[in-house]
Amino acid sequence: MMKKILVLVLGLLWGCLDTKAQDQLFSQFFNAPIYLNPSLTGQFDGDLRVGMIYRNQWSALGGDLSYVNASADIYVPKLSGGIGLSFNRSSEGVAYLVKNNIAATYSYSVGDDDFTANFGLQAGFTNRTIDWTKLVFGDQLDRRLGYIPGSISSAQLPEMSSKYFFDPAAGVNFIYRNAMVGASLYHINRPDESFSGAQARLPMRMAINASMKIPLSFSYDYLEDDGAFVIPSVVYYKQGNVSSISAGAQFKYRGFNTGIWYRTNQNSDSDAFVVSIILDVFLKRRDTEKIRVGFSHDATTSKLNYTNTAGTSEVSVGYEKYWPNSTRTKTYNGLRCSSFY
Repeated sequence: MMKKILVLVLGLLWGCLDTKAQDQLFSQFFNAPIYLNPSLTGQFDGDLRVGMIYRNQWSALGGDLSYVNASADIYVPKLSGGIGLSFNRSSEGVAYLVKNNIAATYSYSVGDDDFTANFGLQAGFTNRTIDWTKLVFGDQLDRRLGYIPGSISSAQLPEMSSKYFFDPAAGVNFIYRNAMVGASLYHINRPDESFSGAQARLPMRMAINASMKIPLSFSYDYLEDDGAFVIPSVVYYKQGNVSSISAGAQFKYRGFNTGIWYRTNQNSDSDAFVVSIILDVFLKRRDTEKIRVGFSHDATTSKLNYTNTAGTSEVSVGYEKYWPNSTRTKTYNGLRCSSFY
């Protein structure tokens, strides 16, 4: 069993090194809004928003496959939009292929109660590192016993183990009444990630998101936020020659939100079923301050299967509030993308 796990982990690691790299996708994409689309910066119920999401991929496998997104953004009336900071970290494989990214984001909003258009720009820097000494090569393996403790490989390793590069993104998002659609593009300059000197450009990541807010009672409409709603959503991702679709629906009633999702993998085959639960805890009257806690679990349906991987879990936490005497009131004014999640 350990040998199978070792081979699988090494395969995953070398897949990351030898093929065009792919960004991690979060199941709770709605709790990582700036990672989904920079035009969602400042688009929420409040003046300040802080959030973090952690993803533990295939927890039953050896090696580390973990991902973190953290962000903070504020709405600035004088700028007619929002400004924010985003931090992303990924750690993959037994050699700890680590990627850290920090970026500043700005969005601009125009529109009224029925229609709103948001335009976002992001500029940041990414650092990619790897620990070559943690790799295991063929000449360190015994056919019967597996890894030979204390063995040293004769393989020639690259001298470079760290790489920095500029990493920009842009996006747009439109809301018309109870429908929302947006599109984003990351890694616009296709930065070179190579450690060896041979060019290895990171493909652009495109995402197209669409949602609709459907009230379950005739006494409520899309302008309300207190009733019960069903919110179907779909997100299409494409990066290089790899594409994926995440589709599902959420049931939302005040501070409670639960959803079921289906996701495909890069071969358009089944990848996972996802269940999510989100709780909003309001701390003040008129819902002017809240804490959001979310949990989701992916049941692997690909060839790796759930028995081998134990699935994937995500945990998220967020905080939103209005400034005292805020000019941005708790009334729907066309700028509340968070109303869809």
